Amino acid sequence: MTADPPPEPTGAPAPVPDVPSPTARGARPAFRRWRRTRPFWAALWTGAGGFVIFFLPMAPLGKILQVGVGGIAGMAGGVVLMAMALLILLLPGQRHTAGVIAVIAGVASFPLTNLGGLFLGMFLSVLGGSMAFAWLPEKPARKRGGGLLRRTRTGAGTRLPSPSESVGSGSV
Repeated sequence: MTADPPPEPTGAPAPVPDVPSPTARGARPAFRRWRRTRPFWAALWTGAGGFVIFFLPMAPLGKILQVGVGGIAGMAGGVVLMAMALLILLLPGQRHTAGVIAVIAGVASFPLTNLGGLFLGMFLSVLGGSMAFAWLPEKPARKRGGGLLRRTRTGAGTRLPSPSESVGSGSV
């Protein structure tokens, strides 16, 4: 019997298994932390509504309802909505102003453009503007253990009842 000789090495290094780089491992949690500090989904929906309103007038003539002033108003409204989406995302402290402007621009797109981007752009921009206006930053989680401590003259702390605990009706 003859045995086949072992394959000769080609000089190429052995394949390295896919191991995510340290920056890739930290990118997703870092993005998640950044996203939770601002009204991300509100900006996304507002920007999507602005995108629809902006690009719908550029559709072929057979697919749009009005050409002319509606096309220009649609482009201007779409640019305003996309700018408000960036403002909502990058400056969360200005979310109330940007949210109100986004809702007004979304509702104004109905008569000024092609029925507000055929209703879709108007709906998305009003949804995003409303979400931006209503968004509140997360508060840190309250420590477990109930209520706050009240200091007495002796220096010892007594626990105050938490709002969820029943204090009683006061009658005997």
